[in-house]
Amino acid sequence: MSAPARRNDAATSSQAGRSGKPHDLWQQAIPIRQEWLDHALSTQPADKSTAERVLTAIYARASRPRPRFEWVDSPDKARPLITGWPTLDQLYECIRDPRPRGMPPLASDIAMIASRLRGALSAGVTYSDPELSPVRTSKTKEPWPELAPLQGLDSGVPLAVVLHQGVRTALHRSLAHGYYLPVRAALAGDGPVPVCWYGQQDASWIAYYDVLHRLGLARYGPDEAEHLNAWADLARSCGWWWPGEDVCVVVDRPEAIRTERVSGTVHDQIRLQPGGLRYRGGWQPLLSR
Repeated sequence: MSAPARRNDAATSSQAGRSGKPHDLWQQAIPIRQEWLDHALSTQPADKSTAERVLTAIYARASRPRPRFEWVDSPDKARPLITGWPTLDQLYECIRDPRPRGMPPLASDIAMIASRLRGALSAGVTYSDPELSPVRTSKTKEPWPELAPLQGLDSGVPLAVVLHQGVRTALHRSLAHGYYLPVRAALAGDGPVPVCWYGQQDASWIAYYDVLHRLGLARYGPDEAEHLNAWADLARSCGWWWPGEDVCVVVDRPEAIRTERVSGTVHDQIRLQPGGLRYRGGWQPLLSR
């Protein structure tokens, strides 16, 4: 599904007059979560025009001009183009440096912009957002148990916690631990991989704030809504991307993705099957468990 053809805008809420009962709201969240998981696992060719438009807007927020775009078939094909670009450890060194020299790397600026966006979105949630602080019971101060959503609600776990566990945490585990971290580990055989964003696999936090808004549990200002929509469009449009000062390297979506359920998980967690990922250029990363 291309971004212009999508049915729902990430920051366009349905009427807030839906049932406010926690069980009903969770049932309404399920198809939205699945919608975002489908985007995260899409094997449709990238929507390059939308991706380039959104990435240009993200560069503009970091006070950078439109870059030149280099599209590649797989993260493996990106390696020669991103040699020498900053790694996560190098970004941390820049942050800790008491006397940094010159402008911070673009990746650092984009990370800061994305972090501020998530903070602003959390401020628009109509209750205390579990994204901002540990979620603990009011009596024992222990973390809320992680139960199957309906069981959790029946046991007194607040809807806010159930939504955070069942959307944000669940999708992050599937898309990070079940997908991009193993692929990144396979890519790192020749050394550390420079900082990148994961396009469609960045869907976990986007889905979370989308769910809250579409259920009438959050209100975002015009700029926050526009910014969230930009990241949502990107997640619907392309794979991984590396931001350089003059060139942005963007990966097409994979040609084939096969997943399996992770047994013993309460939130339908998935992971890539062995040999279950193939990119358009033929690259199939050897995934470790």
